[in-house]
Amino acid sequence: MDELRRALATRVDDGELPGLVYAVATAGGAIRVDAIGVKEFGGGEPMRRETVFRIASVTKPMLAAVTMMLVEDGALALAEPVDRLLPELADRRVLRRPDGPLDDTEPAARPITVEDVLTFRMGHGILLDPAADPPVNPPYPVVRAAQELRLTLAEPDPRTPHGVDEWTKLFGTLPLLHQPGTHWTYNSSALVLGVLVARAAGRPLETVMRERLFGPLGMTKTGFSLPPELANGLPAYYLGGERQEVSRPDEWARPPAFPSGAGGLASTVDDVLTFGRFLLAGGVHNGTRLLRAESVARMTTNHLTPEQIAGGGMLLGGHGWGYGTSVTVEPDEVSPPGRYGWDGGYGTSWCNDPDSGRVCVLLTQVSDVLWNGTVTEFQRLAVRAAV
Repeated sequence: MDELRRALATRVDDGELPGLVYAVATAGGAIRVDAIGVKEFGGGEPMRRETVFRIASVTKPMLAAVTMMLVEDGALALAEPVDRLLPELADRRVLRRPDGPLDDTEPAARPITVEDVLTFRMGHGILLDPAADPPVNPPYPVVRAAQELRLTLAEPDPRTPHGVDEWTKLFGTLPLLHQPGTHWTYNSSALVLGVLVARAAGRPLETVMRERLFGPLGMTKTGFSLPPELANGLPAYYLGGERQEVSRPDEWARPPAFPSGAGGLASTVDDVLTFGRFLLAGGVHNGTRLLRAESVARMTTNHLTPEQIAGGGMLLGGHGWGYGTSVTVEPDEVSPPGRYGWDGGYGTSWCNDPDSGRVCVLLTQVSDVLWNGTVTEFQRLAVRAAV
């Protein structure tokens, strides 16, 4: 653990990021938490254990866990079409080519199922131009149409102005990119899943997640909105060494019009760690079972074919996908196959390694840590260190 701290502190000292908070826990209950650096370059306010971060896509596995609770309740069934609760997505049309005109479509071969949404195979998601560096959304007609509708299908900010029903209605005007069940495509499924969960439970998404997950786990500083004192303490966000304007404290201090199941949560290292330990324990928290072990296993088992993994490109990086979380299918420099977790685009990362019994959480607000080796170094050292 001393080596881990030195490695992360060196990156802060070298100016790669102003600061970070990390945590490592073992299946036996030992925990190491540390905060290094400050909240912004040139600032004097230190990172603290209780600092709240925009966790972006680390939202996705939390939403998947709540979805499986509703499946266990019978409010949802994995094999059922989403049409019952999302009539806006019934009778889908599919583009003959993702880069083609919006009216060059064919009928969907079958409805979108709940499991399609959980495994990100509903047929819609982010398109990236692989020839661009860094990859960006290509100017295809379907991409431009979504941007004109202000649906916020990729980055979390700027937030969509639409309420849940209006967003779903507008999203339903777009054709799918692929036939349901055939391709893994990122992000849109999590946005749709948030709407599906809220309608299945008959309550707003934040209420459902607080009642079913945040409350029972004691995740008191996790939410789609924050008390003003916590919102005002959000660290600055950086990309490519430059400070970026993203969601402001005043936006976080009020509930969003559309709570994003893809990337809309803020949280702390202890709350994310608690969630990870809950899954590593097979759905049990403090002796109380909140989720069946079979449901956790489905969440954390790869459901993709080799072709679908390859089609995920740089976003999957050769990993498989369960429900809202990636799953390693080959041994790598961190661990044997079976490690699961996910990263957030604003510089956050969580993973569970069942082989070593470790839960590893790294929270920053610097996107570059996702591709400059910081996350991989952190996970490699955290999985092997004595806590």
